[in-house]
Amino acid sequence: MPTLAEILQQSWQVHQSGNVDAAMQMYRGVLRQVPESADAWVYLGIAQFDKRDFAGAVDSYQRAIGLRSHFPIAWNNLGNAFRMLGDVDQAEHCFDQALQQQPGYLSAIKNRGTLWIWNGEIERGLKWYEEGLAIEPQNAELHRNLGVISLLLGDYERGWNEYRWRWRMPGVGRPEIASHLQSAGGHVPVWSGQPLNGKTVLIYPEQGLGDAIHFLRVARALSKEADRVMVVCPPKLIPLFSSAVGSDGLGIERLIPDVDAHSAAMSLPAGVPVDYQGSFLEVLDGLYQRDGELYDGAELFRWTESKSHAGYLSVPESTRHYWQNSLSPLRQPAKKLIGLNWQGNPEHHADVYRSVPLEAFRSVVESESLTCVSLQFGHGTEQLDQSDLGQRIHRLPPGMDQSSGQFVDTAAVLYNLDALVTTDTAIAHLAGSLGVRTILLLGKVPDWRWLRSGESTRWYPSVEIVRQPELGSWEPCIDAVLTKLA
Repeated sequence: MPTLAEILQQSWQVHQSGNVDAAMQMYRGVLRQVPESADAWVYLGIAQFDKRDFAGAVDSYQRAIGLRSHFPIAWNNLGNAFRMLGDVDQAEHCFDQALQQQPGYLSAIKNRGTLWIWNGEIERGLKWYEEGLAIEPQNAELHRNLGVISLLLGDYERGWNEYRWRWRMPGVGRPEIASHLQSAGGHVPVWSGQPLNGKTVLIYPEQGLGDAIHFLRVARALSKEADRVMVVCPPKLIPLFSSAVGSDGLGIERLIPDVDAHSAAMSLPAGVPVDYQGSFLEVLDGLYQRDGELYDGAELFRWTESKSHAGYLSVPESTRHYWQNSLSPLRQPAKKLIGLNWQGNPEHHADVYRSVPLEAFRSVVESESLTCVSLQFGHGTEQLDQSDLGQRIHRLPPGMDQSSGQFVDTAAVLYNLDALVTTDTAIAHLAGSLGVRTILLLGKVPDWRWLRSGESTRWYPSVEIVRQPELGSWEPCIDAVLTKLA
């Protein structure tokens, strides 16, 4: 008969395979038989944390500590759960306990640094990251973290150098297209500023849809130098990205499948010599290393005759007119038509800091001078049914973007609004790339590209930034939105 330790190890293997729900049931089964197992409570807490049930994780970790007070792992994990709940003091206390019980405990040191970074005390957080590197100088995650923070601070020299460590992190790898290129054409070096005359460059998005839209601009920069630039993107983005094709040598060629697809599902044009390849962010890095400047693609934006911005992406006039007609019944004299987007991908590591509850927008939705349209898709739309505000917000019809391609209908809707009010999601990048007026709500510590201060951004001239003054405080931001829309 297996021992308790063996059962927990088997459960943990199920957990690590990705079946968190099954593992959680196994942990609970153990606890029904052995409720005094501190280890089982910790395992359950980890599963709850992975399911984003942070309050449940706190309860499980506290039960474990109640059974075994000297338990550094439990204290560290409890601190992390409190951090996700925004309880800074409790989180700090837990990390302190973990490090008192196990001096030099690297995970607790990293988490402690992250706690203070996200609380806005960046210098205090950096101190803990530096302490972690003194213990383990080759720790890729700490170097990557230092890179992100350095970029946020505008220190691009150190930022890009440190951020390259991300490729050494466990579980982080290039898309399948990279390995396919290696097998198809031998060694393919990453572009880092080499001359491109007579060369073909292939680049691909490295992260989410927002990043893909944001950094597509680097393809335009390389197309001025290389004979051919091939942009690889998910098939659903090809119609939108194709609108950026306007210079010789730039094309949207092939697509990256889901991460679990076989490389045989991809094909490159036969006989095309692929001399360099890399991600959008690596190209941005390479341009900085070569030129000493952060390429922002400012020349891709222009003022139109109607005194509005135009960006580097667009959609067909026919699609714009279709949505203009569809939205026309919402148009009322002396009222502005506003798009709202409040929820990002809940799986994003910083979603708890950047997404805003729909309820926080009550004063915007109830304003007599505004008519609101929901530009929330997927996660977060359930809040429309959970709040009476859902009755006052116009919902777009189902099937958006299904026939025309990812974001094409959405982009046409954005063109027909007076403004978009959004959190830091892909919709913000879409609107910015189109040149649509956008009011962007940022948390206390935003993504590196927005820097720490300023009401505008070099990336998108049509974007106006509203910054959270204190962690968790969105009311002043909403007041600022109303002022801007007045």
